[in-house]
Amino acid sequence: MAMGSIRASDDDDLEDMPMSEINVTPMVDVMLVLLIIFMVAAPLMTTGVPVQLPKTAAPKVAQSKKPQEVTVDKDGKPSIAKEIFTMESLVPRLREMAAADKDQVILVRGDRDVPYGKVMEVMGLVGQAGFTKVSLIAQSPGGASAPPSAPAAAPAGTAR
Repeated sequence: MAMGSIRASDDDDLEDMPMSEINVTPMVDVMLVLLIIFMVAAPLMTTGVPVQLPKTAAPKVAQSKKPQEVTVDKDGKPSIAKEIFTMESLVPRLREMAAADKDQVILVRGDRDVPYGKVMEVMGLVGQAGFTKVSLIAQSPGGASAPPSAPAAAPAGTAR
């Protein structure tokens, strides 16, 4: 045990002295077991409770305003409603739009052949202009383009 006593030899006239060392091996074993338990249990705690959702005849909730789309073409040029901008002239136009309505949802569409960095640069400019709801648009696997109201708005700087 941790607080046992040491018996002095008969040659020494010392009395029994308590052992002042702590055996840490059992403590380390217990801590490792707890660590493994928490590592296994933590991912299970993040999932939700499975439920059967009821069906309803109510229509889907539509967004009150049509989201605005910023498109990056295959040459890397941004455009808003078929009006082509340079990267420098895009920010003032976006600031005008933000002054009118900061809660406007902005959807960024990028051509498949455009480098990812260029699309992220445009997303950064949209956030810099003052918009907080910025999302990316992608084509569904079936080939049909997703409707503009389909993607959920995400805070600026987050990837979807």
